[in-house]
Amino acid sequence: MDWSLKNWRRRRTLQRAALPDEAWRAAVSGLPLLRGLSGDELERLRELATLFLHEKQVVAPGGFPLDDDMRIKIAAQACLPILNLGLDYYAGWVSVIVYPDEFVPEHEFMDECGVVHLAHSPVKGESWEQGPVILSGADAVRCGEHDGVNVVIHEFAHKLDMLNGAMNGFPPLHQGMSPERWAQSFTAAFSDFCAKAETGMEMALDPYGTESPAEFFAVMSEAFFEIPHTLRQEYPDVYQQLTAFYRQDTASLGRPASAC
Repeated sequence: MDWSLKNWRRRRTLQRAALPDEAWRAAVSGLPLLRGLSGDELERLRELATLFLHEKQVVAPGGFPLDDDMRIKIAAQACLPILNLGLDYYAGWVSVIVYPDEFVPEHEFMDECGVVHLAHSPVKGESWEQGPVILSGADAVRCGEHDGVNVVIHEFAHKLDMLNGAMNGFPPLHQGMSPERWAQSFTAAFSDFCAKAETGMEMALDPYGTESPAEFFAVMSEAFFEIPHTLRQEYPDVYQQLTAFYRQDTASLGRPASAC
């Protein structure tokens, strides 16, 4: 009953509040990330973005000039990872908060000696379990340009990661996917990635992925949608696992192999 009612309401929303053609075309044209999607995929993405903006609150309390075009672009990029998964993957929370630039959250953490510290490091985004996604507006504006860095996809990958509890780089896998294969692929790639970063060599993928397995999953997700050929070349097993998880083969869309 709840499932039927929810889908009836969503169909009504699509009938009454579909994103205007001109606004949608303008947003899509401003996101090179979406080039290569078929007409059917773009229409499904438009529907997801419409529902996303209807069910979520995208707000800018810090004075960032958040207009309709920016809201649509954020929604389109947020919904790209769930294009073949569905909006229910983002259930259980309602807010996307957009600050003008990097922000400094205050976090407590305990070191290995049991001493509690306060962290004051600027960040581009945050995702809270059953809470909001927080984005730097300045960085969100620069997303979708095939440079391998995308704060929107990064933070929404964290949301998917947290669906089964702790953010650890191990999202809930689909039936038929092997947890052992996922763990083997990501563990080997993470170890190699960290080893390369420690040598100081130039990295083809964002070295922020060395921070933790959770950040590695989010960074690899950014690369999967932004520079899939590079990811497939660097870590083919990770690429295959993400293809199965996101149910998309992004390297087949003609996206560039390197930043442009």
